[in-house]
This record gives sequence, C-alpha cells and structure tokens, in this order.
Amino acid sequence: MLKAWSKGDGALADELFPLLYDDLRKRAHSFLRRERPGHTLQTTALINETYLKLREQRNIQWESRAHFFAICATLMRRILVDYAKTRQRDKRGGGAVHLPLEDLVLAAERKDDIDMLALDDALNRLAAMDGQQARIVELRFFSGFSIEDTADVLEISPSSVKRDWRAAKAWLRHELGKGGAR
Repeated sequence: MLKAWSKGDGALADELFPLLYDDLRKRAHSFLRRERPGHTLQTTALINETYLKLREQRNIQWESRAHFFAICATLMRRILVDYAKTRQRDKRGGGAVHLPLEDLVLAAERKDDIDMLALDDALNRLAAMDGQQARIVELRFFSGFSIEDTADVLEISPSSVKRDWRAAKAWLRHELGKGGAR
C-alpha cells in the first residue's frame, strides 16, 4: 500500500493510516509522556496533525514501513516544536524553563522535562555540523527506533549508528547543559 501511495494514489493514505494507527499511537504516547507537566497536546491530536501533514506531502517515495515511521517522527517533531513556539508566544515570552538534559536515554527512562525549543535549536545546530547524527537522534529519540531499525532506515551499519548516537548525545548534553540556546 505504501508503494501504491508513492505512485500517487492518495486515497490509499485513508486506508493505510488506520492500519498503522496503533503503532503511531504507541510512539506518540511514549514521547508525550516525556513532555513537561501540564502539556496540553494529546496523543490523538498529535497523530491527527501528523496525518494531515502526511496528506499534504507530495512525491514521497515510501521505501518501507520503517521509512514511513521515520517521516512520521520528523513530522511529530515539527508539530511539537510548533506547538511549543505557539505556547511560548501566547505567554509573551512565556518563561520556558531550560533544564539540562543529562542523557537522552536516561531522560526518557526517568521522564524528565525536556525543553522542546532548546532541543530543536540544538538539533538544528547539530544538523548543520553533522546531518547524520541529527537524523539518528530524531529517529531514536522521537520515534523510538532501535539501533538496528535506525541503521536500516539510514542504510548504515549498526556500529555507525551506535558511534554517532554516543557522539550526538554527548554533544547535546553539552549544548543543553549551557542553557539550550546561544
């Protein structure tokens, strides 16, 4: 169905999305649990926004199910960043708390608050220096991909993913420890 969607059959998106909904819900719910207390965006709303953004995409050549989830991870990141920017703007500068991120994996396990704007800013700086490392963080952190799944999507070895993941976490820890923004 993904391949047919790639060939321009947009109606298949309406059939395909419900089949993948449970997987998307698990990924979105897992990520939203790590958001700051009082976060008002719900899992269903995040998935619906992702669906709408997917429907707007043109000329996506779906390679696999993993590729689909990788694109969804990117869209969810953008949605969450836009949501955080809107909330901050709504509060007139809104006092975003910049919390240091000790380690992305540990933060996920401990459910630490993460300043989405600071993380996005740091990821954009990382992408300018090393696009592959930024993509690995996006896939691992935002979509919960395993080392092996990330390697498959990026068509690199698992050892390269591990090496870049360690380097990216160290760089982000340093950057976010400075307050998250320059």
